[in-house]
Amino acid sequence: MTAAGEPILVVRDATRRFGPIVALERASLVVPKGSFVTLLGPSGSGKTTLLRIIAGLEAPSEIAELRIEGVDVRGVPANHRNVATVFQHYGLFPHMTVGQNVEYGLLVRGRSAEERRRRAVEALELVRLPDKYDRRVHQLSGGERQRVALARALVIEPAILLLDEPLGALDERLRRDMQVELLQLQKALGTTFIQVTHSQEEALTMSERILLLNRGRIVQDGAPQELFDQPRSRFVAEFMGIDNVLDGRIVSVGEGLATAVVEGVEISGRPVPGYRPSAGDAVFIAIRAERISLEENAGAREPDVNAVSAVPKLRIYKGNFYDTELETPLGTLTSREVDAVQHGSGSIAVWRSSHCVIGPHHADASSD
Repeated sequence: MTAAGEPILVVRDATRRFGPIVALERASLVVPKGSFVTLLGPSGSGKTTLLRIIAGLEAPSEIAELRIEGVDVRGVPANHRNVATVFQHYGLFPHMTVGQNVEYGLLVRGRSAEERRRRAVEALELVRLPDKYDRRVHQLSGGERQRVALARALVIEPAILLLDEPLGALDERLRRDMQVELLQLQKALGTTFIQVTHSQEEALTMSERILLLNRGRIVQDGAPQELFDQPRSRFVAEFMGIDNVLDGRIVSVGEGLATAVVEGVEISGRPVPGYRPSAGDAVFIAIRAERISLEENAGAREPDVNAVSAVPKLRIYKGNFYDTELETPLGTLTSREVDAVQHGSGSIAVWRSSHCVIGPHHADASSD
């Protein structure tokens, strides 16, 4: 059992090599009990490898520490670790009923038939499938199969539930519904959830904490708001959906702000936490599209507002918002009108310095 205040999971310096390919490089994380953590990243970033090492389905090439509930599980096989894994394609047994699938983990643990049925029924009620016990897997929808896979994992009462792209096989509407259901379930149970996904929208919606991986390394670890608003590298900015990412060089540093020159134009912004810029530094500048608006004239402005001339070119309807491509001295920028009814007009693109992130360009050398 985990002592009060002790993390439920500790991974230190986990590395996995496949011949000359390094799939995971010295990854470390500490997970408090009852939290919802997401391993996020593009294909081949190492996120699934890390999850499989935690599950015991993959042996690390090197690892300094791997503890679950305070117990060293290095070398301990998967079926002897107090974790359960839900896979993208469910892994249900087609020749078994729903009830038999849910009971399977208890069967291999030698539980009685009476206990197996009782706990399986409870687990199915938990995932809102109380009437599906005797159904066959092929009679279920995709969302129902995902719930059965969750019930089968939860019925053994694992210390940690590992989810490997759990919603990847669902259509968009069902995936959004299941995001909410998973989050509600995790809150109700208080079980530690660790999921893998390549979807930044999914990670932002569901997680208390995100570990973003790229090329086998954890490149940023923090709350969703931190990765969304305070990307520490160009890779993080672009992966987290910032449309406008520019390259520049620092020309001056003030109180809480720095000024960089991009294509001969000075842009002021706030340095990312932990970065202390100096004149001459090569940097990236990131501005979210929804922070840029169009105005009519180039009159006097507040000192913390950036402004450049802009010619609207292409306007694209995207459902809840419109994106407009702007031709500017900085290059092409994207402006976003959320819930716009009428087309914004003007010849000046403006955004506040507090909405402009400046970070060290060299950070990408190790993360991109």
